[in-house]
Amino acid sequence: MSFSLLILAEAAAPSANPVTQIVHDFGIRGPLLLAQVVNFTIVAFLLWKFAFKPVMATIEERKRQIDAGLKYAEEMKSKLAEAQQANEAQLKEAHLKGQQIVSDAQKAAKEFSDKQQKEAAERANDLVTKARASIELEKQKMLGEARTEISRLVVATTQRVLAKELTEAERGRFNEAAARELSNT
Repeated sequence: MSFSLLILAEAAAPSANPVTQIVHDFGIRGPLLLAQVVNFTIVAFLLWKFAFKPVMATIEERKRQIDAGLKYAEEMKSKLAEAQQANEAQLKEAHLKGQQIVSDAQKAAKEFSDKQQKEAAERANDLVTKARASIELEKQKMLGEARTEISRLVVATTQRVLAKELTEAERGRFNEAAARELSNT
């Protein structure tokens, strides 16, 4: 209870100057306050000079580095996109060249195949022609041999038939005539 009476007594007491009253209530002393302000100013200056300023410079440097890194990343993104487009263009060009090479190779293979078939057909025709000529020569040779043999047989048969009834002179004349007839045909 005495505490509450004390509070009531102080509240009831008239104060002379409100600033003096506040200074007295808070225990503010002028020289101590001035020393604290000077100390605070010195500490703030030292902190600013040796702590905040280097920290702020480091923060600013890191900010510049981050900005440079972001700018570099953007440049690299655009260069990568350009490189990808160039790569795609080269792939398309290579694909087209590859298709052209394949079509040229197919065309050359077809031409070569056609040429080989034509040459084979020509060789076959040559062989057939040569075979026909050879057959014709063999046929002529056989016909010649057959004529000679037939002539010989006719002459021999004629000689036997005529040997009995013809004289030697007539036989010779018939033989010569028969030989001429056969050689003409």
